[in-house]
Amino acid sequence: MKLAAAAVIVSGTASCSLGAQLDGTVPAKVQGKADASAAAPAINPKTRLIGTALASPFEAPVHAEANRLEEPVRGIYVSGYAAGSRRVMGRLKELVDRTELNAMVIDIKDDYGLMTYASHIKLANRLGTDSRPLIDDPKELIDQLHRAGIYVIGRQVVFKDALLASKVPDWAIHEKSGKVWRDAKRKAWINPYRKEVWNYNIAIAQEAAELGFDEIQFDYVRFPANGAATEAKLDYGSEAGAKSEAIGAFLGESAAAIHRKGAKVSADVFGLVTSSSDDMGIGQSWRTVASQVDSISPMVYPSHYSPGMYGIATPDLSPFEVIHKAMTDASSRNRHLLQGGTQPAAIRPWLQSFTATWLHPHRIYGEAELREQIRAAKEAGVDEYLLWSPKCLYPMSANQAGAPS
Repeated sequence: MKLAAAAVIVSGTASCSLGAQLDGTVPAKVQGKADASAAAPAINPKTRLIGTALASPFEAPVHAEANRLEEPVRGIYVSGYAAGSRRVMGRLKELVDRTELNAMVIDIKDDYGLMTYASHIKLANRLGTDSRPLIDDPKELIDQLHRAGIYVIGRQVVFKDALLASKVPDWAIHEKSGKVWRDAKRKAWINPYRKEVWNYNIAIAQEAAELGFDEIQFDYVRFPANGAATEAKLDYGSEAGAKSEAIGAFLGESAAAIHRKGAKVSADVFGLVTSSSDDMGIGQSWRTVASQVDSISPMVYPSHYSPGMYGIATPDLSPFEVIHKAMTDASSRNRHLLQGGTQPAAIRPWLQSFTATWLHPHRIYGEAELREQIRAAKEAGVDEYLLWSPKCLYPMSANQAGAPS
């Protein structure tokens, strides 16, 4: 078996008060903007978190040691649809069995806000966010994967949640005019300052940990990526402060709650977070995230880098160079955190297992391109990785000479 059990070590005092809202009681919907009068006491003089419960201030990170692998995590993304299909799961388990792969990242709440299994959380039941489950028996699925020696990670999209925004508009990001803001795809986002949203997501993560997920991975744990003109139109609530502090505080409180259930915590971040000197306007800085979770997963897909980035004319055509530079920067940031006395998260990048056909020119990504990315990360000192394919297609053959095993 590839999994090794270990004792859970949890310290710190961060609380997980789920609040009355999780009993199924939904606050009245409003047509206007978020109620500024509900602002909670501040994390610091510059930051307030909207809601009814007090936010925990930054604390020393609490790193779990449960369900450790005997080797670096090397995983693939598995959509809710794939996880609910015996045929597809059979194919993916066979892939893991014949390669160096040892982990799966399975959707538990997708980027629309739908949960992939029937929940026992009363608020989810009341709102209907679990009304279309794709996975009939998540516990049995996890048990099967564990018996196969597979480390199981639950992917939970957090603040990009159009479904929750439609059910409880008061929790959405609003424009100063009072209407709910929508992105370029006409999707509403949830306000990351609202503590009720934290509680809802923490409850889901805890439930997933109780089902047996070894780790909860937060995706879209950020603010929308907007330009200055759009940001000037938005109202996040009374005295909303630094975005990175709100994201860091959410991760810190979530991690403590999830660790108490025996699972680890990870977070996905923009690829450029490895190299950026600020939070990129979305609340994600390397220090903020890497100091609060067990693993950090920058999405370093070569296709997502602009022409000329890192001095590379066409990044999609140069997967090795992009990954090597990004992972070198990430490793440097972790060394800096260590030198300052902070234990950083393990680096586990998302690598590209899809072809960016919308780019001209573009490169067809097959096994050679996957291996280039894996080798680049390894040469930069990073042994873990995750492969992303929205179609769950991973062109990998059996273990190769020189490949991790």
